Amino acid sequence: MNHVAKFSALAALAVAGMAPLVARADDGLSFNAGAVSDYRYRGISQTHLKPALQAGADYTKGPFYVGTWASTIKWIKDAGGDANVELDVYGGYKGEIVKDLGYDVGVLTYVYPKNKLATSANTTEVYGAVSFGPATLKYSHSLTNLFGFVDSKNSGYLDLSASFEVGPVLVAPHLGYQKVAKNGDYSYTDYSLTVSKEVVKGLTLSGALVGADTKKIAGTPAYYYAPKDKDLGKAGLVVGAKYAF
Repeated sequence: MNHVAKFSALAALAVAGMAPLVARADDGLSFNAGAVSDYRYRGISQTHLKPALQAGADYTKGPFYVGTWASTIKWIKDAGGDANVELDVYGGYKGEIVKDLGYDVGVLTYVYPKNKLATSANTTEVYGAVSFGPATLKYSHSLTNLFGFVDSKNSGYLDLSASFEVGPVLVAPHLGYQKVAKNGDYSYTDYSLTVSKEVVKGLTLSGALVGADTKKIAGTPAYYYAPKDKDLGKAGLVVGAKYAF
């Protein structure tokens, strides 16, 4: 069975391998580069539980931002396609409604060059988020089929995350739910708990416990399994290093 896998925990800091959906607060151009022991997205490993290299760039002007981000991946080849890289392009607008109550709206396209899957893995989502104090509630809605699932337009992902300073480190819990339209057996919940620290200016080290309630369907490994029945959503520790400049 096809084992398409494209989802994971959105921790507040991109330290478990998420694309940075929110640009820096300062106007201008910024860059980031890093590595993780496993690229997880909405709880699911994108790299067959193996390490990934990642990099991105952001440009902000007042409340507007645009950016791009890329990571090495393995799931497309596991699914019978032919792409080694994920490239994300996004843009949006963020601001404050009243003191401590913020919002963020935008659009994000995930591109898998020449992925050659029967249903293209390329996906576009619109998203909206509200934040109050340390907590953020966000909803993402697919305008296309979702990461290779047939007839899955209008899928949705809802996640709640937060970020707290605890002594010298930043702690970010997260809980999310991925609904796969017209493919309900593949909908699931994911979670993460990330701890990170900027050890020198620009360099952040992190560790995250990440997982998802992946399951077998009628006793058969479903989309979130790699060859040899490797569960891509099983709970695991992801460590990473990211440098922003």
